Amino acid sequence: MDKEYMSNIHTRPQKIPLLTIAELSKNEANRLAARFARLASKLPPTEGSVPQELHYYSSPGRTELGGNHTDHNNGCVLAASVDLDMLAVVRARNDSIVTLTSSGYAPLSLDMADTGARQDERGSPAAIIRGLAGWLSRKGVSLPKGFDIAVDSEVPSGSGLSSSAAFELLIAAIFDDIGNYGFSPVEWAIAGQFAENEYFGKPCGLMDQLACAVGGIVSIDFAEPQRPKIETVSYDFAAHDLVLAIVNTGSNHEDLTREYASIPQEMKSVAALCEARTLDRVTKSDLLARTPEIRARCGDRAFLRAWHFVHETRRPGQMQRALARDDIAAYLSLVRESGRSSWMYLQNIQAGDPRRQSLALALALSEDLLGDEGAWRVHGGGFAGTVQVYIPKSKFHEFLERMETVFGQDSVRRLNIRPYGVCRFLM
Repeated sequence: MDKEYMSNIHTRPQKIPLLTIAELSKNEANRLAARFARLASKLPPTEGSVPQELHYYSSPGRTELGGNHTDHNNGCVLAASVDLDMLAVVRARNDSIVTLTSSGYAPLSLDMADTGARQDERGSPAAIIRGLAGWLSRKGVSLPKGFDIAVDSEVPSGSGLSSSAAFELLIAAIFDDIGNYGFSPVEWAIAGQFAENEYFGKPCGLMDQLACAVGGIVSIDFAEPQRPKIETVSYDFAAHDLVLAIVNTGSNHEDLTREYASIPQEMKSVAALCEARTLDRVTKSDLLARTPEIRARCGDRAFLRAWHFVHETRRPGQMQRALARDDIAAYLSLVRESGRSSWMYLQNIQAGDPRRQSLALALALSEDLLGDEGAWRVHGGGFAGTVQVYIPKSKFHEFLERMETVFGQDSVRRLNIRPYGVCRFLM
């Protein structure tokens, strides 16, 4: 087993990498080539012009391993890219138009010459594309030419695997390639967050984008949000006969932006009362000293969410150190602690109809079956979507049968850590 603990900045890619399909295993290479071929056939006609060279891109989904809702308050997280990805085949154009064809979505066309945010595009792929163009414009660089893009995604929307960040980094890689900018994956991650915050309309942190950008397992400290401290960690959960998986409970994240937004808002209201901008500057002692005042001015839920933060932001470092010393029992215990804190204090397990609490049900069933041999927690933003589980291989089939009986066939999805982030492929 590879227990190497790599620390740090020198392992981060300085440019979006160009990989050859020959670098992959034969099965993976064949499957990827077939997906790209199907996508190429979906590009719109070239209206009689000579077909141009096609370019190929891949951006992974991500799984949050620790640090639930800490990134937006300058805390710490542990995250990883996964082998469920989003692909694009792209043909450059000679104008400023971008067209997008993607299965399950209506085709879109937009003119990047207009980089202003549009209210009617909020919550749509067009907002991300225009937002990335807006980020480039704010940096004072010329915009790239337009392009036709066909997209295929294995990152389920609303699953907590961050299809939005995967899409943002996919478009970023295309911009970087066509515009020949040479920005780093970390810079493009920041651009993706800007587009999602300012144009798409979701007040997300930066964890999702960085995990998709850098690849592998990453520990991230957001004390300086524009210069996050990133360390990479190499670890093989399968070597301990553990299956990392998510359980799709059948609900999704659509129309929950208000629920998400309430978490950073309430956390920051407590921070402000403690004379700080974000909770990374607030301690447990500060909360205890001001408990009556926080309750009166911010509310009990805000106090509990701040309580979650000051404990949760320490766990990613503790988890990282547990992996470094190969203490998987300690790691799993920390995962369970994170899950309990999210449920009890952060309160991002249930929203809406109290008769429908699929995440809580999945967590209860997981705890009953796995006990101390595994771990379970809400995955990502919460309120809907998925839970994350570590399952002993000896119990996987029993776990699979239990969850599929309740949540339906294919509700359990195994995850593998992908060792690389967003990239361009040379076919």
